[in-house]
Amino acid sequence: MKKITFSGLDCIELSNETLALALTTQVGPRVVSLRLRGGDNVFAELPDAKLPWDGGGEYSLRGGHRLWHSPEINLRTYIPDDDPLTINEIVNGVEVIQPTETLTGLEKSMRITLPDDSATVVVEHTLKNNGVFPVECAPWGITQLATGGTAILPQTMLNADPGGYLPNRGFAFWPYADLQSPLFTIGNRYCFFDSHITDDSKFKLGFPNPVGWLGYVINQTMFVKQAAYDPTASYPDLGSSSEMFCDANCLELETLGPTTSIAPGNSVSHTETWHLFGNIAFEKSEDAVTALVKRLGLDTNA
Repeated sequence: MKKITFSGLDCIELSNETLALALTTQVGPRVVSLRLRGGDNVFAELPDAKLPWDGGGEYSLRGGHRLWHSPEINLRTYIPDDDPLTINEIVNGVEVIQPTETLTGLEKSMRITLPDDSATVVVEHTLKNNGVFPVECAPWGITQLATGGTAILPQTMLNADPGGYLPNRGFAFWPYADLQSPLFTIGNRYCFFDSHITDDSKFKLGFPNPVGWLGYVINQTMFVKQAAYDPTASYPDLGSSSEMFCDANCLELETLGPTTSIAPGNSVSHTETWHLFGNIAFEKSEDAVTALVKRLGLDTNA
């Protein structure tokens, strides 16, 4: 772990033999860079991107990975996070803690570790209620990726019941999503979205994801994030445990934990595991992707 400056921000760099990441220390937190050794940052770099906050001021997106809590409501979601963080060194990584949000009473933190010398990162997101009232929400890990690549959204092929009589898949689409967009491809085993939006349009979808991973391929590098799915739990946004958003600035891969009522003094956590794979020859077809994910050791649920 060493101190660096990235995109004008004070950061900590974590690295091993295969990858390096940069994590902000004075604002955020954000993981603003993730790359294979000798490779390019796969995360979007958005130093000037901001969202208006109904409480006054603006929320700085900055690019990269962040922790939010769902549901998305401007006053509680877009609270600016421009204050210095508490930084604790832990085994194989670092813990970053954001000051408690005055409006919600929630304290956001992330524990980021490199468990070995592979291109693997484990991110444990935690929401702690330091307030005096219960807060109902879901932890929400959002990763903004550089545009120009293709998102891979796996769909379960397993029956929801032994006889196969019940539906096994569902989608939530946001009002601005154009379902006839040529960038969006619905398949039986995978959906794809090409991040080539060049106007002011945007697209978002969500879905329950028992397969447990999302992927993105750009410049022969594949980013994968994995998160557990609980079929007995209640998830936000019409049952979405995974979501994807895209506009002209970035493509977001998002995972959510179950909706939970966090009592004062209690916390909930949500863990993502990231992988980077290099030298990926990507073909946007279901058969090619099935072969690819099998070779990479990912669950195909086929």
